[in-house]
Amino acid sequence: METATPRVCLACGKALKGRLDKKFCDDYCRNSYNNQQNSDQNNFVRNVNNILRKNRRLLEELIPEGEEMKKVLKEKLALSGFNFKYHTHQYQNQKGQVYFFNYEFGYLLLDGSEWILVVKRKAEL
Repeated sequence: METATPRVCLACGKALKGRLDKKFCDDYCRNSYNNQQNSDQNNFVRNVNNILRKNRRLLEELIPEGEEMKKVLKEKLALSGFNFKYHTHQYQNQKGQVYFFNYEFGYLLLDGSEWILVVKRKAEL
C-alpha cells in the first residue's frame, strides 16, 4: 500500500489541509509566491520604463514652452544621459524620414550631421 506524500504550501512549506488541489495555505503565501516568480520580469519592465521616462523628460526639457521643435546637437543629448536604443514608437513621414518617439516627444536624426531635430507631437483628440 502506497502512502500519500504530504502536501505542503509552495511558499512557506507548511502542511496543507483542505482541498486536494490546494497549493497555498493562505492569500499572503499565494501573493508572495507569485510576486517572487514574476520579480525578474517586473524588474526588466521597470528598468525599461525608467529609461523611456528619462528619455521623454530630456526631450521635453530641450523644447522651450510654446514651441513645437528645436534643433540641437546629438552629443548634447547623449551627454545628458539620453539612451538612443529605447523609444516607444517610430513615425515615417511622406519624405521617408524616420522620427523616433518617446511618448509625445520625438527626434529626427538629420542626414550627415551631428544635429537632431527634437519635436513635440500635436495632441490628437
